[in-house]
Amino acid sequence: MGILNVTPDSFFDGGHYAGVRLSCARVDALLEEGADLIDIGGESTRPGAPSVPPALQLERIEPAVKHALERGAIVSVDTAAPEVAEHVLRLGAQIINDVSCLADPALAKVAAAHQAILILMHARGSMTDMGGFSKYPDHGYRDVVEEVRREWREARDRALAAGVARDKIWFDPGLGFNKNARHSLTLLGRLNEFQSEGVPIVLGASRKSFIAEVDGASPGDRLGGSIAACILATKLGASVLRVHDVRATRQALLLTSAAEAVRGEARGA
Repeated sequence: MGILNVTPDSFFDGGHYAGVRLSCARVDALLEEGADLIDIGGESTRPGAPSVPPALQLERIEPAVKHALERGAIVSVDTAAPEVAEHVLRLGAQIINDVSCLADPALAKVAAAHQAILILMHARGSMTDMGGFSKYPDHGYRDVVEEVRREWREARDRALAAGVARDKIWFDPGLGFNKNARHSLTLLGRLNEFQSEGVPIVLGASRKSFIAEVDGASPGDRLGGSIAACILATKLGASVLRVHDVRATRQALLLTSAAEAVRGEARGA
């Protein structure tokens, strides 16, 4: 899943793809790099980012959504606003990526009406209220895996009650969202424990602040950690990887797969 933030203030690429020409060119680049899905958002979810009215979100993203659809892409839209979801699903988007853990059940009703896939990402409250990157008290979770599981199931049940089909709901543990670096690393390392939910697992680790736990790197220097997280996540059951760097991530995954195939052949010889 290639990321396209049509925003002025996203933590890594804010302002890089604002405007019709730049956002559409980014769609083309992501597809050329091998993205299977394009995730388009018009509202930053970095800590402290202000909420963006639905009309402004649509003004930012609609040209890119239309362009991606014209290119034949599978389009996901990153929004928690039912009005935005309704509009883009009418245009032809197939997925709604909700980073609010279904704070507004009306979003699920919209997804159900259009038979769209709904990605429910775990979060506790708005990122607007968070004090900083990977800033969350250690004692905020006793067992972050089990508490994320429980709270996500509650959101899933609200979505089911709103009419979303069970096979249309995907799970994202929400690395960095109301979690500190240790929480995010724990979720990544124990990702396989979520396979029992029986839904596709989406992982968004790309360039995130928890990577800096190992060496203090800035977002621009976190490609290695981002790729390592993706390789580990695929081994632990992730089905969808949400990334900024499609070509590099895809290359790393293909090489890992090729090397493992050779190793398997050697063992079978």
